[in-house]
Amino acid sequence: MSTLDLVAVTKRYGDIVAVDDATLSVPPGSFVCLLGPSGCGKTTLLRIIAGLESASSGEVKFEGERIDATPVHRRDFGMVFQSLALFPHLSVRENIAYPLKIRGRGKAEREKRVAELLDLVRLPGVADRPITQLSGGQRQRVAIARALSVSPKLFLLDEPLSALDAKLREAMQVELRQLQERLGITTIVVTHDQREAMTMADAIVVMEGGRILQMDRPIDVYRKPASPFVADFLGQTNCLVAKPGKGGAEIAGGTIPGLQLGAGRREAEISVRPEDVVIRPAGDAPIPATVEFVRDMGSAVEIYLSTEAGRMIAQRASGHDALAVGDEVSLSIAPDAVVVFSEGVAR
Repeated sequence: MSTLDLVAVTKRYGDIVAVDDATLSVPPGSFVCLLGPSGCGKTTLLRIIAGLESASSGEVKFEGERIDATPVHRRDFGMVFQSLALFPHLSVRENIAYPLKIRGRGKAEREKRVAELLDLVRLPGVADRPITQLSGGQRQRVAIARALSVSPKLFLLDEPLSALDAKLREAMQVELRQLQERLGITTIVVTHDQREAMTMADAIVVMEGGRILQMDRPIDVYRKPASPFVADFLGQTNCLVAKPGKGGAEIAGGTIPGLQLGAGRREAEISVRPEDVVIRPAGDAPIPATVEFVRDMGSAVEIYLSTEAGRMIAQRASGHDALAVGDEVSLSIAPDAVVVFSEGVAR
């Protein structure tokens, strides 16, 4: 049974379609990331789930029951906004206890719950500190604790880590995922950060233009993208046009032996991840190329290459013989590393 089901959910603002026929099912206890570029509809969809926006059409179901008309305060969902929306004039304790206070919970219950949550988010001893004296990461934890204070049935987060610096953001990604696993609460996070989605999610929902293009495990979205847009958006890839050739498919002035594009096709869009592009000495592989730029990232090296089809990117672990700009090389690609798209669907 799904915890949350969206059935053909659409949201219009006049002539603008912000969410277009969105249908998905979220399994209980799962961590799902809504991923896509700015303006793709992911935050609008999250707000519809939360009850902060109403859908123009379609159904929102929670645990099998329709909740389209259920007001926000009766959905028992916890939400962390991008701005965090903490009260600067209140202490940490008062911020976390606020949802309990407005629900009429007693002081003793509030104090006990605040202490539990501060331990849960690893912030013991800061209950009396003003919000203004906390670091960005600490404020993030307080916002999460406040959203969890009423033991929500569904946890919703709208780009919760976007304001943090890169190192702290990566640390918080791991902490947030570990927290969700300990609680076992169904969680939906909006993000535009592909690495963040790959780190945290059980399933990634890729959106563009208000539509859901693919929902799948992170590794399957990466390795089996449903469209060229998904392939290009999630990580780096080489999007190329291939044509049938003798014994394989022709790309970039060379051949991928054994690659089949489908009967009767004159050309097809394909995707090849940089780590699947193998660089060999000139003449030792089917696709000729010239090194344009080399970027050493420590654990890996990215090589930008000029080919007949335009720029390609290869990636390999550090420690190989160094390449220099202007070097003539050749490239090989295994056919099973290629995604062939047909009418926007991976084959």
